[in-house]
Amino acid sequence: MSDTLLIALYAFAGAAATGLAGAGVLRLIRRRSLTVSLAVVAAVGVVAMLAGTLAVAWAMFLSAHDLTVVTTVVAMAAVVSLATALLLGRWVVARSRELAVAARSFGDGGDFAAPDGPATAELSALSRELAATSARLAESRERERALEASRRELVAWISHDLRTPLAGLRAMSEALEDGVAADPNRYLRQMRTEVERLNDMVGDLFELSRIHAGTLALTPTRISLYDLVGDALAGVDPLAREYGVRLVGGRIEPVPVEVDGKEMSRVLGNLLVNAIRRTPADGTVAIAAERSPEGVVLSVTDACGGIPEEDLPRVFDTGWRGTHARTPPAGAGLGLAIVRGIVEAHQGRTGVRNIPGGCRFEVVLPAAAS
Repeated sequence: MSDTLLIALYAFAGAAATGLAGAGVLRLIRRRSLTVSLAVVAAVGVVAMLAGTLAVAWAMFLSAHDLTVVTTVVAMAAVVSLATALLLGRWVVARSRELAVAARSFGDGGDFAAPDGPATAELSALSRELAATSARLAESRERERALEASRRELVAWISHDLRTPLAGLRAMSEALEDGVAADPNRYLRQMRTEVERLNDMVGDLFELSRIHAGTLALTPTRISLYDLVGDALAGVDPLAREYGVRLVGGRIEPVPVEVDGKEMSRVLGNLLVNAIRRTPADGTVAIAAERSPEGVVLSVTDACGGIPEEDLPRVFDTGWRGTHARTPPAGAGLGLAIVRGIVEAHQGRTGVRNIPGGCRFEVVLPAAAS
């Protein structure tokens, strides 16, 4: 066996023994500070070199003087290596602590601000991820506050709208019971109207709860927009006559869509009823359906006079009913929220914008496959 191979074998044996011992130590201190781990790694490297050198020196029978020289050189290297490892470990630990303090701030409801000063590539990547997480948490908190405000507003509106018909029903029932009703049939008709109003409100709440719970079951079928819009116009024609509003549906393309006919009829009905109630007498409500690069666009245009720009983003929120001047005499602000929920369940989207003299509500649906 050549001397070079023998030296390599002895050096490898000494270094391997040291490496195994170092691995065991690292396993034992794996929960300790990074500084200690770096110091152990540096010590393993130096001691491995020393062990290999001593093994070769013993095999080659070096003199005591030569062995002392080699050991002194390795010892100096060990001191420098350990000092460097300790400095590096303390620097990394300090950056880690600063990062932990910054992360704790956004965990308590604040915004994450990355600590100043240089950091390793891994810590910089971690800072970027924490900043992105902080932004997502801020958006989530904002949505939660908006939903809570919407919930409170909805509860207030529902409480008010339920109390009014219930009070009327109680008064009319007491009048009938006491025999003081001048026209019992009129009272009975009015009671039926109030009961239907309450039934509609409860139905809207049930529909909205299904939408929010994700349990709205759709049965898509291929339907022509012409038929869908025609049925919706026929359904709201009596209400339009009552309010003195003209209905216009001249721009209806016979475009096929894959939708749940019942739910989409409810969407169009809610939009049309909303537009009729907010359009003054002798005004016009127009509905159109046409193709677009995004799919199929259904639009309802009214003459309500427009919606304040600051209210436009909230139009489809649950419980929103606008300013008191534009609040209709009935309804709990659920119609447009139901519209958005049904449309989004069809993979579509809703929108609203002001036009001269009124506003235009749009529903964009995916076009049916040819």
